[in-house]
Amino acid sequence: MRRLDDIVSLHDLNEHPFYLAWRAGTLPREALAVYAMDYAPFIGAVEKGWRTLGDVNHAVIEREHGRLWDDFRAGLGGPKLPIHGGHQAQFLAAYAQRAFADPVTAIGALYAFEAQQPRTARSKLDGLVQHYALPEAATAYFRAHADDYGEKDQLSLRAAALRPDELLCAEDACERTCRAMWGALDGVMGVTGVMGVGECSKPQA
Repeated sequence: MRRLDDIVSLHDLNEHPFYLAWRAGTLPREALAVYAMDYAPFIGAVEKGWRTLGDVNHAVIEREHGRLWDDFRAGLGGPKLPIHGGHQAQFLAAYAQRAFADPVTAIGALYAFEAQQPRTARSKLDGLVQHYALPEAATAYFRAHADDYGEKDQLSLRAAALRPDELLCAEDACERTCRAMWGALDGVMGVTGVMGVGECSKPQA
């Protein structure tokens, strides 16, 4: 699992300027609204990854989490409609749909997301509570994930059972998903004018 953890560490989303500004309270509310809408298709796709792995119970939980994400969007005042945002977020959602369709790549792609989810959810929740005065229902998604480490452990067990060639495929999917998530945040910053994409992109190995 060290290789998967190394990949995730190289793409630590909590170090992205978007999340740094979120925690500091300097991110405009409009940028949060764009993020909430642009990321919705990816959040909605997570259920598919768990279903592909045969974990129907967890897939049902992720479907409910998708509804909590809708509450987050609604709390920001945005319409529950797709937004024409950055192409990076569209790429993330499209890649996730492909990766989540195969059991091996689903492990890696889910790991990229779930291994970071508790830390990013906690930092985003703290930022929302301290700076953005949203209704409690709008923070439920982040409260549900802030102390949740079970998904990473489950995925670690699945990855440990893979053949060496399968593990390489899972690692590739993990890295591609990490890059796509980082790029999606770049895209949101670009379309909202918070910061040029070139200014916030992180050199990635």
